[in-house]
Amino acid sequence: MSDSSKLTHLNAAGQPAMVDVGQKQPTRRVARARSIVVLGSEILKLVQDGDLPTRKGPVFQTAILAGIMGAKHTSELIPLCHPLGLDDCQVRIEVQQPDSVIIECTSSVTGKTGVEMEALTGASVAALTIYDMCKALSHNIIIQETRLLEKTGGKQDFHHVD
Repeated sequence: MSDSSKLTHLNAAGQPAMVDVGQKQPTRRVARARSIVVLGSEILKLVQDGDLPTRKGPVFQTAILAGIMGAKHTSELIPLCHPLGLDDCQVRIEVQQPDSVIIECTSSVTGKTGVEMEALTGASVAALTIYDMCKALSHNIIIQETRLLEKTGGKQDFHHVD
Protein backbone atom coordinates (compact mmCIF):
# COMPACT_ATOMS: atom_id res chain seq x y z
CA MET A 1 0.00 0.00 0.00
CA SER A 2 1.43 3.40 -0.94
CA ASP A 3 1.72 6.19 1.62
CA SER A 4 -1.06 8.12 -0.13
CA SER A 5 -3.56 5.26 0.20
CA LYS A 6 -3.13 4.59 3.95
CA LEU A 7 -5.92 5.40 6.37
CA THR A 8 -5.27 8.85 7.81
CA HIS A 9 -7.08 8.53 11.14
CA LEU A 10 -4.83 5.82 12.58
CA ASN A 11 -1.55 6.35 14.39
CA ALA A 12 1.54 4.12 14.02
CA ALA A 13 0.07 1.67 16.56
CA GLY A 14 -3.18 1.38 14.58
CA GLN A 15 -5.20 3.38 17.13
CA PRO A 16 -7.64 6.18 16.27
CA ALA A 17 -5.94 9.56 15.99
CA MET A 18 -6.81 13.00 14.75
CA VAL A 19 -4.85 14.07 11.68
CA ASP A 20 -2.28 16.75 12.54
CA VAL A 21 -2.83 19.60 10.09
CA GLY A 22 -0.64 22.06 11.99
CA GLN A 23 2.07 22.25 9.34
CA LYS A 24 -0.29 22.58 6.37
CA GLN A 25 -0.83 25.90 4.63
CA PRO A 26 -4.41 27.18 4.40
CA THR A 27 -5.93 26.92 0.92
CA ARG A 28 -9.38 27.52 -0.54
CA ARG A 29 -11.30 24.23 -0.34
CA VAL A 30 -14.72 23.51 -1.82
CA ALA A 31 -16.76 20.30 -1.78
CA ARG A 32 -20.13 19.41 -3.30
CA ALA A 33 -22.19 16.38 -2.27
CA ARG A 34 -25.56 14.97 -3.29
CA SER A 35 -28.35 12.94 -1.73
CA ILE A 36 -31.43 11.72 -3.55
CA VAL A 37 -34.74 11.24 -1.77
CA VAL A 38 -37.34 9.06 -3.49
CA LEU A 39 -40.65 10.31 -2.14
CA GLY A 40 -43.06 8.68 -4.56
CA SER A 41 -45.05 10.60 -7.13
CA GLU A 42 -48.01 11.37 -4.82
CA ILE A 43 -45.89 12.94 -2.07
CA LEU A 44 -43.73 14.73 -4.64
CA LYS A 45 -46.85 16.35 -6.10
CA LEU A 46 -47.92 17.55 -2.65
CA VAL A 47 -44.47 18.92 -1.88
CA GLN A 48 -44.17 20.53 -5.32
CA ASP A 49 -47.57 22.22 -5.15
CA GLY A 50 -46.79 24.86 -2.56
CA ASP A 51 -43.91 23.08 -0.81
CA LEU A 52 -46.22 21.22 1.64
CA PRO A 53 -46.49 23.45 4.69
CA THR A 54 -46.06 21.61 8.03
CA ARG A 55 -45.87 22.63 11.68
CA LYS A 56 -42.08 22.81 11.29
CA GLY A 57 -42.40 25.02 8.22
CA PRO A 58 -42.32 24.35 4.47
CA VAL A 59 -40.52 21.06 3.73
CA PHE A 60 -37.85 22.31 1.32
CA GLN A 61 -37.00 25.48 3.26
CA THR A 62 -36.78 23.56 6.53
CA ALA A 63 -34.56 20.91 4.91
CA ILE A 64 -32.25 23.61 3.52
CA LEU A 65 -31.84 25.14 6.98
CA ALA A 66 -31.27 21.72 8.54
CA GLY A 67 -28.65 20.86 5.93
CA ILE A 68 -26.72 24.05 6.60
CA MET A 69 -26.94 23.48 10.36
CA GLY A 70 -25.76 19.88 9.90
CA ALA A 71 -22.76 20.98 7.84
CA LYS A 72 -21.82 23.54 10.50
CA HIS A 73 -21.93 20.83 13.21
CA THR A 74 -20.08 18.06 11.36
CA SER A 75 -17.19 17.90 13.82
CA GLU A 76 -19.68 17.24 16.64
CA LEU A 77 -21.20 14.30 14.74
CA ILE A 78 -18.26 12.59 13.00
CA PRO A 79 -15.40 11.44 15.24
CA LEU A 80 -12.01 13.07 14.61
CA CYS A 81 -13.32 15.67 12.12
CA HIS A 82 -11.67 19.04 12.63
CA PRO A 83 -14.06 21.83 13.60
CA LEU A 84 -14.24 24.26 10.68
CA GLY A 85 -15.53 27.79 10.45
CA LEU A 86 -17.20 27.45 7.07
CA ASP A 87 -16.86 30.37 4.67
CA ASP A 88 -20.06 29.30 2.92
CA CYS A 89 -22.60 26.51 2.76
CA GLN A 90 -25.36 26.31 0.17
CA VAL A 91 -28.06 23.65 -0.01
CA ARG A 92 -30.12 23.34 -3.18
CA ILE A 93 -33.15 21.07 -3.63
CA GLU A 94 -34.42 20.24 -7.09
CA VAL A 95 -37.43 18.15 -8.08
CA GLN A 96 -36.61 15.16 -10.27
CA GLN A 97 -39.71 13.74 -11.94
CA PRO A 98 -41.46 11.42 -11.52
CA ASP A 99 -40.86 10.80 -7.81
CA SER A 100 -37.64 12.24 -6.33
CA VAL A 101 -35.78 15.28 -5.11
CA ILE A 102 -32.07 15.89 -5.53
CA ILE A 103 -30.27 17.67 -2.71
CA GLU A 104 -26.87 19.23 -3.33
CA CYS A 105 -24.79 20.75 -0.58
CA THR A 106 -21.73 22.87 -1.40
CA SER A 107 -19.42 23.83 1.45
CA SER A 108 -16.33 25.99 1.32
CA VAL A 109 -13.57 27.07 3.66
CA THR A 110 -10.14 28.62 3.52
CA GLY A 111 -8.27 26.28 5.81
CA LYS A 112 -5.86 23.43 6.40
CA THR A 113 -8.31 20.57 5.86
CA GLY A 114 -11.09 19.81 3.42
CA VAL A 115 -14.84 20.22 3.64
CA GLU A 116 -16.08 17.03 2.01
CA MET A 117 -17.48 15.71 5.29
CA GLU A 118 -19.36 18.97 5.79
CA ALA A 119 -20.89 18.75 2.30
CA LEU A 120 -21.83 15.10 2.82
CA THR A 121 -23.31 15.82 6.25
CA GLY A 122 -25.29 18.78 4.91
CA ALA A 123 -26.81 16.74 2.09
CA SER A 124 -27.56 13.85 4.46
CA VAL A 125 -29.21 15.98 7.14
CA ALA A 126 -31.35 17.76 4.53
CA ALA A 127 -32.44 14.34 3.19
CA LEU A 128 -33.24 13.08 6.70
CA THR A 129 -35.28 16.22 7.34
CA ILE A 130 -37.37 15.66 4.22
CA TYR A 131 -37.95 12.06 5.36
CA ASP A 132 -38.94 13.23 8.85
CA MET A 133 -41.35 15.84 7.55
CA CYS A 134 -43.01 13.51 5.01
CA LYS A 135 -43.06 10.21 6.94
CA ALA A 136 -46.64 10.79 8.15
CA LEU A 137 -47.68 10.38 4.51
CA SER A 138 -45.62 7.23 3.86
CA HIS A 139 -42.76 5.21 5.30
CA ASN A 140 -41.80 4.06 1.78
CA ILE A 141 -39.52 7.07 1.35
CA ILE A 142 -35.99 6.08 0.31
CA ILE A 143 -32.83 8.08 0.88
CA GLN A 144 -30.28 6.94 -1.66
CA GLU A 145 -27.01 7.77 -3.32
CA THR A 146 -25.40 10.11 -0.85
CA ARG A 147 -22.05 10.78 -2.48
CA LEU A 148 -19.27 13.26 -2.97
CA LEU A 149 -19.55 14.90 -6.39
CA GLU A 150 -16.43 17.03 -6.31
CA LYS A 151 -13.80 18.59 -4.12
CA THR A 152 -11.08 21.10 -4.86
CA GLY A 153 -8.17 22.40 -2.83
CA GLY A 154 -5.77 20.44 -0.69
CA LYS A 155 -3.58 17.59 -1.95
CA GLN A 156 -5.88 16.15 -4.58
CA ASP A 157 -8.96 17.33 -6.46
CA PHE A 158 -11.83 14.94 -7.15
CA HIS A 159 -14.61 15.13 -9.74
CA HIS A 160 -17.28 12.42 -10.01
CA VAL A 161 -18.30 11.60 -13.55
CA ASP A 162 -21.88 10.32 -14.03
